[in-house]
Amino acid sequence: PLILAIIISVLLSSVYMKFKASLEKGVSFGTKKLLRFGIILYGFNISLADIQSVGFMGVFIACIMVGAVLLLGVYLGVKWLKLDKELALLISIGSAICGAAAVLAAESVLKSKNEKSIVAIAMVVLFGLLSMVLYPLLYLGGFLGIDERQMGIFIGLSLHEVANVVASSSAISEQSAVYAIIVKMIRVILLVPVLLLLPLFFSQDGKKTKKKFELPYFALAFLAVIVFHSLMDLPEDLVQALRLLCVLSLSAAMAGLGLSIHFKSLAHFGKNAFKLAFVLFILLFVLGFSLSFLA
Repeated sequence: PLILAIIISVLLSSVYMKFKASLEKGVSFGTKKLLRFGIILYGFNISLADIQSVGFMGVFIACIMVGAVLLLGVYLGVKWLKLDKELALLISIGSAICGAAAVLAAESVLKSKNEKSIVAIAMVVLFGLLSMVLYPLLYLGGFLGIDERQMGIFIGLSLHEVANVVASSSAISEQSAVYAIIVKMIRVILLVPVLLLLPLFFSQDGKKTKKKFELPYFALAFLAVIVFHSLMDLPEDLVQALRLLCVLSLSAAMAGLGLSIHFKSLAHFGKNAFKLAFVLFILLFVLGFSLSFLA
């Protein structure tokens, strides 16, 4: 739904620009308020028991993966490809944590231009889909030489979107899917500390930049929902309804971003953004495969 929302809204962006004066408040509500609401509700997809089932090592290797992709991605993006620091960070955070949802959450904290978010989302969607198809083919073709459990951990560590992880691991086996989804959800939880640390990334030589940050309360609320969902025995129908509301809210946010896109800006960032996303795709594969042997 998130991918469909952004594709349809991008196609309608020229129509939106003609009626922007009367529609802008609604679109702004979607890209800001509904976005944060959707991120909070995302916590109903995760429980503390899920994390416990993979043990300390599972959490540890997930932290290594997220940290390595973020640090290397931002460094290469800024120093090598000369990308805008915000764009390099958005692509890196989308690759390292949970694709489009992570990009949207970071964009909400950074208050960056919509064009940067659209470019970052396009990159993580593209390479997420490529990974989703490639990984099962490599495993089923006998090219990887690992068991189903390791493959699940590998997929959970390496794929961009939660949907990518579910689809790819389910093509292997039920056991792979269980481990893949748990490891992926640990990466999703790491979104909270990353968002809280973002202001530190935008300080130079010990001095804060002019960019003003607000404490991302929605990230803390996201964490609180995970704890609440873990401790309370909620009716399954209610949980499913809240998950659906989460998808609807995030889809509205994606649509708002797509409607606000300027194609000239998109083309301006595209080439080097693609290079960075490709390098991170390779890093996710190599590092994820190596770390799967430790879990």
